[in-house]
Amino acid sequence: MARHPRWVRRFLSGADLDEVARAVTEAETHTAAEIRVHLDARCAGDPLAQAVKVFDRLGMYRTAERHGVLIYIAVGDRKLAVIGDTGIHERVGEEYWRRLAASITSHFREARARDGLIHAVRELGEALGRHFPRRPGDANELSDTVSAG
Repeated sequence: MARHPRWVRRFLSGADLDEVARAVTEAETHTAAEIRVHLDARCAGDPLAQAVKVFDRLGMYRTAERHGVLIYIAVGDRKLAVIGDTGIHERVGEEYWRRLAASITSHFREARARDGLIHAVRELGEALGRHFPRRPGDANELSDTVSAG
């Protein structure tokens, strides 16, 4: 795995990043959907708009059933957005994303970033599993590692 920049390592240790990636892998064993976690150093504007750009840049719209979910964090600006592609958004609705983001934020306020991300990824895995259960032959369409930059 490529070494992350210093600002990432100040937010999450290498072991934390590995734990979040393992949580994504585990969550995706219950669903055909895809989960990504992305960290940016800064976000000058609206984190939701930036999350949409990152979602596109990571190719998350290319999943078979449009069921990718991105947890986006601008570490330096303490901004967060959670977005899902059309397939999952139509099923869980806006309120679900707000509750999930609030849960992550609550963990961040307690200086428990790793725990907040793992909790959110597990919650997503359960929700996605209800709407997009794993089927035989499903492929992991996107990387499970935490991306940055």
